[in-house]
Amino acid sequence: MAIRITDVRAIATAPQGINLLVVKVETNQPGLYGLGCATFAYRHLAVQCVVEQYLKPLLVGRDAEAIEELWQLMHQNAYWRNGPIENNAISGVDMALWDLKGKLAGMPLYQLFGGAVRAGVPVYRHAEGRDLAELVDSIAHWRAQGVQHIRCQSGGYGGGGFGPAPARAAEGAPEGIYLEPRAYVRDTVALFDALRSQVGFEVELVHDVHERLPPADALRLAQQLEPYALFFLEDAVPLEQGDWLRRLRAQTSTPLAQGELFNHPLEWRTLIAERLIDFIRVHPSQLGGITPTRKLQLFAEQYGVRTAWHGPGDQSPVGHAANIHMDLAARNFGIQEWSGTEPPNFVIQELRGSGNALLDVFPGLPECRGGHVYPSGRPGLGVDLDEAEAARYPCSAGVTTWTQTRLLDGSLALP
Repeated sequence: MAIRITDVRAIATAPQGINLLVVKVETNQPGLYGLGCATFAYRHLAVQCVVEQYLKPLLVGRDAEAIEELWQLMHQNAYWRNGPIENNAISGVDMALWDLKGKLAGMPLYQLFGGAVRAGVPVYRHAEGRDLAELVDSIAHWRAQGVQHIRCQSGGYGGGGFGPAPARAAEGAPEGIYLEPRAYVRDTVALFDALRSQVGFEVELVHDVHERLPPADALRLAQQLEPYALFFLEDAVPLEQGDWLRRLRAQTSTPLAQGELFNHPLEWRTLIAERLIDFIRVHPSQLGGITPTRKLQLFAEQYGVRTAWHGPGDQSPVGHAANIHMDLAARNFGIQEWSGTEPPNFVIQELRGSGNALLDVFPGLPECRGGHVYPSGRPGLGVDLDEAEAARYPCSAGVTTWTQTRLLDGSLALP
């Protein structure tokens, strides 16, 4: 009997206070369904609308096993293609169909990609601090748990928290997160000089510029960080200034990772083909799910560019699991960002039923042990969703403030 799609639903939940969106694709086979990540935390209602008002009528009654056909159908159906709202909606369905495929095969999803080429997935964790002492303590915390790759930030992405303009800003400047690009470059170089003197060179360090610098300042930062041997410098230039990566590649040996905001193949094709970056760092649901992300991974492999999929807190555990399954099978894997789907210093099994919201909503989470992440071993993506628990944590549609970055003259800067 052909397996047909009978329902497509978008389930919104925020068990950690971050809006998450998961798509559930149900079939005519009793108990057989798939889950996929469609999380666009800051526009989740728009994605939910696309899934339920447009994709569901398009998909109900179709063959649930025809993943490539259905991806192309969803991608082309609105005529205008690519973009975070449409791609995240497609991703929710696409990941759910791959989850279904693994369940039908009775295998964890990485087996359908050719099997694992590594025993576990090395991850990097985030070390934060208001000053050097706090940051060093945070690094020590992760190293004690066996983490060998650590992203280091101090004072957020180049600025403080959201609030009134500082006294040195222009009169009448509105609230925001205020950034001084050249001061940020000086402070970051000084920070890594101090870090290496205290933690040495055995630990791999990462830094995220978050696209907040003018390209010339980003080039200067990459050059001045060379003595500190970063594992990579992340998103050094804005998406709209990608051509500057030719100059960075020509003038600095600091490894470059780029792509958190990418939606469209034209945004990465040249960067990879000309080897202008060392790591491709996309958000898989932003691309449209597992289907296009796997194609990107295989393309990058031909040019020696490694993967470093985006794995932030504003990604559902279903999306984290998809990253891990792709990582396990990728020959050109580099590193995986891991924002943490488990509290530190605990074994996940000990927390089930303990009131930990994320674990109660999403049973079967991948586990992080000793700096590596391991899937649950269940068929498909291995993560389930307790809808009753999910309903206890409603999402918020309030105004997003962390993206309201400004310069001292009061003008908006890229976040």
